[in-house]
Amino acid sequence: MTLIQIKRVYEPATKEDGARFLVERLWPRGMKKEALQVDAWCKKVAPSHDLRRWFNHDPVKWKEFQRRYWAELADNFEACQPLLEAAKQGNITLLYSAHDTEHNNASR
Repeated sequence: MTLIQIKRVYEPATKEDGARFLVERLWPRGMKKEALQVDAWCKKVAPSHDLRRWFNHDPVKWKEFQRRYWAELADNFEACQPLLEAAKQGNITLLYSAHDTEHNNASR
C-alpha cells in the first residue's frame, strides 16, 4: 500500500518518504537544492499566484481555498501525472514551506 505523506521542507528526509515532490510556486527561502533532497519541483501542481494572494494564509478562507485549489488541479490534471505515476511505484512525500502545518499547499 502506497503512503502519501506531507512534510515541511525543513523536516529531514527519511527512507519512508519515497519520491519527494516540492509543491510550491516559489523556491523555499534559505533552502539549498542539495539540502532539500527533492525528486521533482511541481510548480504547476501548486496553487496559482492569484489563489495564493487571495488566501494570504488566512485560516478563515481555508475551506474556500481548498475548493478553488481542487478546481485548479482538475483543470490542470496533466501536471499531477508525475505524482500519480510515482505513487503507483511506492511512497511519495509532498513538500511545502508554509509555517502553518494545517493550512498549506500540500494539505487536503
